[in-house]
Amino acid sequence: MKRLNQLKNQYHKTDIPPELKDVVKNAIQQANTEQKKRPVFKNWIIGTAAATVLFLSSINISPAMAQSMVNIPVLGAIVEVFTVHKLTLDEKTYHANLDSPTIEGLANEGLQASLNEKYIDENKANFEQFEEEVDELKEAGNGHLGIDTGYEVMTDTARILSIARYKVNTAGSSSTTMKYDTIDKQESILITLPILFKDDQYIEVISSYIAGEMKRQMAADEEISYFLEDPFTGNFEGIKPYENFYITSNHKLVISFDKYEVAPGYMGIVTFEIPSSILSDLLVSDTYIN
Repeated sequence: MKRLNQLKNQYHKTDIPPELKDVVKNAIQQANTEQKKRPVFKNWIIGTAAATVLFLSSINISPAMAQSMVNIPVLGAIVEVFTVHKLTLDEKTYHANLDSPTIEGLANEGLQASLNEKYIDENKANFEQFEEEVDELKEAGNGHLGIDTGYEVMTDTARILSIARYKVNTAGSSSTTMKYDTIDKQESILITLPILFKDDQYIEVISSYIAGEMKRQMAADEEISYFLEDPFTGNFEGIKPYENFYITSNHKLVISFDKYEVAPGYMGIVTFEIPSSILSDLLVSDTYIN
């Protein structure tokens, strides 16, 4: 905690030249203009682009600022979420860029420490696996391999903090996975699907809605495809009890599926916002979803 406070103080004391302010302002204005046109998953690309502009400009203007760049709050973040752990590799056809978030400010310091440790351990494991795969490729005569991880704050309200962590593996084609943590900031608890509902009836209700929505979307657009009644891929059999999800700022439940999980790869990350009306009788309360 003391180290994070030092990093924050260092950041706030750093003088930003007027020309850098203009670069950042223009990047943010462009991101806001384009944001409505982009799918949810692509929003993290906007943040990455703006952060890249800031990073490159800072190197040219202030080497000292560039030296401490990895330790400052993420551009645009409105909660205490920082990038303080970074793993990189840039070697000809092998590239890795792994960013781990760190949360500060939860009243439950045990939960906060547990989450922060999980994020770092997760990326350490990703990096170690990547290094092993690189070694194997080198022994076999070289190849191409890449991995990128990062995060996005999906929701930040007075009560709810939802963080999405993405991982993109590249080896010829790419695969993308997402993981989410949704936290009640007031009660300092990690929210899971089961604790939202009175019993496990939510699994069948949500699964039925998603299957129906898949059919509706495919009927409306021939370019949309899901794994339904396909002899080669199998059928969508429903959500898992601890399915990937997050809660939006307007109190809606969103279920998320990884690339290739319920649809062909070209569909990418697939999400479904579940109508609160079909959940109201199943919820423990309407504190989070309504």
